[in-house]
Formats: sequence, structure tokens, C-alpha cells
Amino acid sequence: MKFLKWLYPGLRVKRWLLLAFIGVILIGVGAVTASGNWFVFNAELSLRLLLYQLTGINSSVLSGVLIFTFGGLMVIFGLRKVFRSLMVSLLPGTDGELINYLYQHRSLQKGPRIVVLGGGTGLSVLLRGLKRYTSNLTAIVTVTDDGGSSGRLRDELGVLPPGDIRNCLVALADTENLMNEMLSYRFEQGQGLVGHSLGNLLLVAMSERAGGFVPAIQELGKVLALRGQVLPATLSHEVLCAELLDGQIIEGETKITRNGSKGIKRIFLKPGNPQPLQASLEAIARAEAIILGPGSLYTSVIPNLLVDGVVEAIRQARGMKIYICNVMTQPGETDHFTASDHLRVIYEHCGDNLVDYIIVNNQQVRPQQLRKYEAKGAYPVKVDTRGLAGLNVKIVQESLLDQSDMVRHDPRQLAETVIRLIYRKGLWKR
Repeated sequence: MKFLKWLYPGLRVKRWLLLAFIGVILIGVGAVTASGNWFVFNAELSLRLLLYQLTGINSSVLSGVLIFTFGGLMVIFGLRKVFRSLMVSLLPGTDGELINYLYQHRSLQKGPRIVVLGGGTGLSVLLRGLKRYTSNLTAIVTVTDDGGSSGRLRDELGVLPPGDIRNCLVALADTENLMNEMLSYRFEQGQGLVGHSLGNLLLVAMSERAGGFVPAIQELGKVLALRGQVLPATLSHEVLCAELLDGQIIEGETKITRNGSKGIKRIFLKPGNPQPLQASLEAIARAEAIILGPGSLYTSVIPNLLVDGVVEAIRQARGMKIYICNVMTQPGETDHFTASDHLRVIYEHCGDNLVDYIIVNNQQVRPQQLRKYEAKGAYPVKVDTRGLAGLNVKIVQESLLDQSDMVRHDPRQLAETVIRLIYRKGLWKR
């Protein structure tokens, strides 16, 4: 019998189950004693005599109440210990706090439905903040990366580049633990392994075993207990291409970043006409908010919008559309760009009036950090309100910087800004 498995050694629940069982018996005895019944083999009289010796109380009702209360406390204490043992074993990070864990997950399940489209570091930063407010998250991730470990795996094995997807999986994980750190580990030695991320290799291996890239993501997501889901923008193997202002065509995301200083006129996918995942379109249709960015404009944000049907789905969706503008310009892609320049380029590729709100940073970058970035040709993105007004978009300005290491968005402040905006719009009630 399956019930007998609870009696297996090593579970650390038998003693507490026994304690709770004894408590149930005492509750019954207490109820009988309080009622004045004398039919349980004179047990009531013996208990009354014992209680009289201990407390001086000679009353059936009072004796029954004391026995009932003591039994109830034993049940509560025993069950509490059982649940604590189970929680520590199954979810070590919760430290046995069952009520807090259940309440948190219940609350997150009632959070707003949010879809985020992007890639790179910016997307994972936003997801780390949003997962504190909702587990109804869908990250749609670009799959045109051809550099580093992802590029090598793509070229050698013909798989979708796993790097950005791995970053999003780690960002959405329920807890930041050793498993997450291991997924981000990069080999520093070993022939053929140097530079590869363990998480990338694991995703590739699981895709072969699970029969596809999406099932592999789902299986790894179960291990990490994701607060949401991660989906590739498309399953098609597309090459990101750019037409520069001088007419030159560049193929490959890495080359675009390195050679885009001549000025990018447009980007496109080759061979083109990639199909989206149906799950992505359904998530967009249900979402209270659809967010573009933050992330590299030409190589992370816009590639998702070039997938067939994605822009149309966003336009038809009832949720608010938000663009989160980058904090700094990106050398080779957005040199000298203002906030309106970023949005204008999106409109040039997707059509006007795609975005309802633009979130921009108005916090000053520290001088020492500013000098560090200026040496690389990167500068704070200027918020030109007049230019943005001409694009028919509402502006949300907040202090959003996390300058502890690099100048980037602070996950909590950015997520709070998004959640407040959704709440004020009335699309979601807390």
C-alpha cells in the first residue's frame, strides 16, 4: 500500500505522525469526558482522578476541555513538524516556511499577465524584477545570436542559439541557488569546451533527448521551478542581416555590432518569413502588458518583431504596449541616439503607433561610471520629450539606475515602475 511508504526510515515524519495520531485520540477522549459519558471502560474516571491529583480540578467538563486542548496542541505541533520536514526536503530554500511559501506562490499566480520581448542582458534584468510580482510571465527571446558559445553550438550542431534563453531561465528561476550558478558556469579549459556555458550544453543535450528545443526548455524550467515561461521567438534558423546607410549588406549579429558604426538603415532576417510559436501569440493576446526591451535595439528587440505575425498580434492585443528605452547608447548600433530615435527605428521596421508608453531613466550617471563608458563610446540616452511627443507616446520618467557595477536598469525599480503603470491603467487589480 502506498500509505505504508510514509513509514519508510529516513523520512523524519513517523514520530510526528504518531504524535498527531495520539493527539486525535486525546481530542476524542476529551470530547467524551466533557459530555459526561462513562462508557469508555472507566477511562474517564481514571483521567478525572489523575487530573484531580495534578490540578485539584474535579469536573468532567473542565477535565474534558483540558484533555481536548492538550490533544489539539499535539495535533497542531505534530502536523507542523511533518510539513516542516517535507518542505526542508523538497524545497530547501524555503527553510520550512510552508505558509509563506504557499502564500507567495498563490499571490504570484494572481499577478498580471506580462509578455516581454527581447534578448541579451537587458531582458534577464527585467525578468528578475518582475518575478517578484507575478508568475504569469512569458519571455519571448530572439534566436539570432551567432557569437560566443551560442554561435559555436549553432554552427557546429545546427541548433538554435541557447545563450539568451539560458539567461532568461536563470532569471525566472524561483530561487537563485547553486543550480542557477552552475548553468551560467563557463569552462576555462578543455579542448572544445573552453568558452562554452554549462547551461548551453545542457539545453542542447536536452533538446536531443526531449525531441525539440521547446520541450527541452520546458523540462529545464521544471527543474528551476520557473515563475513563468520562456519561448524562442521562432524555431526557424534565421540569420540577422543589416543594410548600412552606404548600401552595404552585413550578415550576422556579431558583424552588425562591430561594423554598424557606419550607420544602420534597416535590419532583416534571412531567409525570412520565420513563423512564431502559437504559444507566443496566445500569450500576447491574453497579456495585460506587452513590453519591448530593454536590450540592444537592432540585435535584441527588433528581431523579435520581424517574426511573421508578432507585430499584428501586438496591435490586436488588449494589453498596454510598453517600450523600455536603454539607459546608454550602444557603440556600433545606436551612437548618438536619443529616446525618440530608438522608438522611431522601431516604427520604421514595424509601423507607427505600436507603443502606448515609453519608460525612460532620468537619473544621473555617476561621473566615474560615465568616464568609463565614454571611453568605450557609450553615452546616456537623452530623453527628448518633444521628439517623443511627436511619436504619440506617453512618457514615464523614473530613477531606474543600478550603478553598483555596470550602468544598467535596477531590476526592482524597473519592475515596480511597470507594475504601477499596469495597476493605474486598471488592467489588473491587486
